[in-house]
Amino acid sequence: MSDVPSGDSDRSPSSEPVVEPAESTTPGSVPEDNAEMDVLEGELVDALDEDELLARASSRQGEDDPASVEDLVFDLERVSQERDEYLDGLRRLQAEFENYKKAVAKREADNRARANDSLVSELLPVLDACDMAIANGSEDVALVHTSLVEALTRQGLELLDPVGAPFNPEEHEAVLHEDGEEDGGPAVVEVLRVGYGWKGHVIRPAMVKTRG
Repeated sequence: MSDVPSGDSDRSPSSEPVVEPAESTTPGSVPEDNAEMDVLEGELVDALDEDELLARASSRQGEDDPASVEDLVFDLERVSQERDEYLDGLRRLQAEFENYKKAVAKREADNRARANDSLVSELLPVLDACDMAIANGSEDVALVHTSLVEALTRQGLELLDPVGAPFNPEEHEAVLHEDGEEDGGPAVVEVLRVGYGWKGHVIRPAMVKTRG
């Protein structure tokens, strides 16, 4: 008895591949993979955040818009006026400060002049004593007297010895007078005590005898 294949009953179960049914991919279906769902959710959140950021930027841009031209011109004029007021105030302050410096300098100069006048006035009795000593024949003080007078003269001292000059009541003090026929008014005929001036003004008038 010959061996004859008996059809499907003798076929091996693994002789043909098994085909799985295709997965349904109809439109509108929701993916079942969790990773894909997370990606879609992230993209959606990013899109919402971007829209919100754009909305905020638009509103901020509206708040930062420059004012109208009229407002800018008004602000510019106001700032210019304030600048001019500050400059005027600064100029006035500078002028006042300059006047103050001049006043202080003049006051200091006057104080120094008065101090010098006082010092020279205190030295005049020394000069008078020297003059009297020389007139009485003492020649020992002549050199000291000459040196002192020369030093003071260089600083502004002026001797008033007006013999023969017209009488001047601002520079001379007449203590003796004799009649005479002098043309042009009384004149100084003798100096009894030398007078002194200091830097253009008289600190002690000369004591004189006049005639006329």
